[in-house]
Amino acid sequence: MSECTHNCSSCGESCSERTSPQSFQVPSHELSHVKKVIAVVSGKGGVGKSLVTSSLACAMAGLGKKVGILDADITGPSIPKAFGIHTRAAGSELGIYPETSKGGVEVMSLNLLTENETDPVIWRGPVIAGTVKQFWTDVIWGELDYLFVDMPPGTGDVPLTVFQSLPVDGIIMVTSPQDLVSMIVTKAVKMAEMMHIPVLGLVENYSYFQCPDCGKQHAIFGESHIDAVATEHGLKVLARLPIDPKLAAACDQGEIESFQPNYLSEVAGMLTQM
Repeated sequence: MSECTHNCSSCGESCSERTSPQSFQVPSHELSHVKKVIAVVSGKGGVGKSLVTSSLACAMAGLGKKVGILDADITGPSIPKAFGIHTRAAGSELGIYPETSKGGVEVMSLNLLTENETDPVIWRGPVIAGTVKQFWTDVIWGELDYLFVDMPPGTGDVPLTVFQSLPVDGIIMVTSPQDLVSMIVTKAVKMAEMMHIPVLGLVENYSYFQCPDCGKQHAIFGESHIDAVATEHGLKVLARLPIDPKLAAACDQGEIESFQPNYLSEVAGMLTQM
């Protein structure tokens, strides 16, 4: 350490004299120019995180923005199906090209690289995390205003890799109206704080079901606790999404871009003010 320049930003050593945190961020592809990266996360599975990611991307595209989705849920990719994309991604000596939806949303997912959509991905954590990183470094995203990262649930290898390797501008947390949501959100919020990434707000999915006959709202999964959770952590409640069978059907049919109304249009407008 006798040759130490005391410039920690240009040093890869880990020593007692380090005065600034070491950055693990990696550059995107040289032909990619992404203005904002927003990660959509959840503390547990089954809360509709991919639905929120897809709806947000559609809403943002509807505002005239150039949008992409990086499907980081390697072992459970669902983004291509929601957009009706069933072709395989192409590549060249320059890199990998994302597939483009009918509405102009750029999508990269492992389902676009496997021989069959139903082929399982039986990989260990480091390989999965490395693949997600390559979706950032090797994919030619081109000019994007917003790149949404659809994360796998929890606080494991992939979220850690994304938060460390990508220049994430903020995260949106998806929850459901259950008692255990407070504990789960707390874990995810604490991880975001440790990684120094701002939480933009909470989206509660499955918040209610509105009867098509009488119009009354029913709390199928119990009364919501999201306001108390948001207050506890000083967060905003961005949206409460209903249980809508027509929206679920649109996703299954690959027609999410044509579904109206888009319940996250206001959230997309808010994000443009970042």
